[in-house]
Amino acid sequence: MSRLTTTTDELAGRYAPPTPAREVTARSGDGVTFPVEIHGRDSDPAVVLSHGWTCSTLFWAPVIRELTATGHRVVVYDQRGHGRSPAAATPAVYSTAMLADDLCAVLDAALAPGEKAVIGGHSMGGMTLMAAAGRAQLRSHAAALMLCSTGAQHLTGQARVIPFRSERLRHHAHRALLGSSVPLGPVTALTRKALAYGTLGPRPDPATVEATARIVHACPTGVRAAWGGVLAGLDLSAKVPHLDAPTAVVIGTHDRLTPLPHAHRMAALLPDCTGVHRLERRGHMTPLEEPETVAEVLAGLVSHHLTAVAPQAATDAATRTGAATTKEKSA
Repeated sequence: MSRLTTTTDELAGRYAPPTPAREVTARSGDGVTFPVEIHGRDSDPAVVLSHGWTCSTLFWAPVIRELTATGHRVVVYDQRGHGRSPAAATPAVYSTAMLADDLCAVLDAALAPGEKAVIGGHSMGGMTLMAAAGRAQLRSHAAALMLCSTGAQHLTGQARVIPFRSERLRHHAHRALLGSSVPLGPVTALTRKALAYGTLGPRPDPATVEATARIVHACPTGVRAAWGGVLAGLDLSAKVPHLDAPTAVVIGTHDRLTPLPHAHRMAALLPDCTGVHRLERRGHMTPLEEPETVAEVLAGLVSHHLTAVAPQAATDAATRTGAATTKEKSA
């Protein structure tokens, strides 16, 4: 039995993985293929979600349930080396360009040409959106974006998992932590507590702690270390101003991995920031901690920038057709 299958069996309640309506196959720029899950009806407006470091499609389970229950189609996929997506041949191959390539492959595979969607990313998934800024696929498909619990640069010095007062010491400590290839070991009371401290808000729900531990511990050690090395040197700040779709920013007030200043810096750089949504007493894993609010932000983006635009576009097209017909009759 694979680690992913074991993890799936161990998740329960709202964290249990929902069954997708169908799957498609994405092919990235380097020829690697990986499955893409589509939840909900094809006639519903689309939301595409990209998960973060050490997670998988399992991470989005409670958000998928919230969105499909309110008439949304949700597209999710595993980042390279996570879940069912194959790992790269060598750690040196992992890069932010690969994140962008894979997202663009998902958009090509799961959406019709020119079809608009709301696209959201959590943590490394948000960095995926930043890395894809300016790409034709993102511009063609993005009606609006959500950057959730993420940052564009200086992740190691700004993090608060290891609470040194000196930013220089925090930088070195967090860099070592991100790139560590030490196995996390089995899920125990001690590892649950350590992971909850670093990723969740104060007094988290025990079910959220358990789900977080099961999902993160399922990530292969080599993949975790390789992507951690990429994150340690991350600087996508020059990309953020090229995210020209309306963009919502979501942040937990007790996020130790990408603290609140990251959200405000991104908001200042975005050309069309629709607002910064602060989730009180939540940590880094906001979609697991408060899926209702995260789903509400995504649904709001759909309502204001996707479904509201379609009727107006149809009205404009009808007006143009009517004007052309009148002109022809006059002629």
